[in-house]
Amino acid sequence: MAQDDTLTRAKAVAAQVPDPELPFLTVADLGILRDVSIDETGTVVATASPTYSGCPAVRVIEESIEKALRDAGFQARVERAMSPPWSSDWITAEGRQKLRDNGIAPPGESTSGMPVMFAKSSVTCPACDSTETEKVSEFGSTPCKAQYRCRQCLEPFDYFKCI
Repeated sequence: MAQDDTLTRAKAVAAQVPDPELPFLTVADLGILRDVSIDETGTVVATASPTYSGCPAVRVIEESIEKALRDAGFQARVERAMSPPWSSDWITAEGRQKLRDNGIAPPGESTSGMPVMFAKSSVTCPACDSTETEKVSEFGSTPCKAQYRCRQCLEPFDYFKCI
């Protein structure tokens, strides 16, 4: 029973680590925290996946998860999981709402199961819900976002394009 409590607490600690590029989201919101377990030595092992293999924040994310666990009193390590590759389908409903609340259009749910390498031609504006939008640039404030502009409210916004 004590190990169950330890694991529950470790999962809660790891889940609250913020994403360094989108600090209003946690690694759990983004679905990049894949698992938290305890190995045979009693070490907490957190498994995380980058949003894409070239993500410049992946090392910072892993170090942040490990630090949070160690600061909470756990022996800890983080392992990187590349397979299956992360999918934006793993972003939680709360995470999608946080993206919208912060002016970023969340990706749609994948219908094909295949990754979409480039942003869609039109997305819903997070400010006014209009679909009258246009892509300004394939790359936004980070490599995983594209820059759009709403034709209705004229607001620029990012679209989280990874699927």
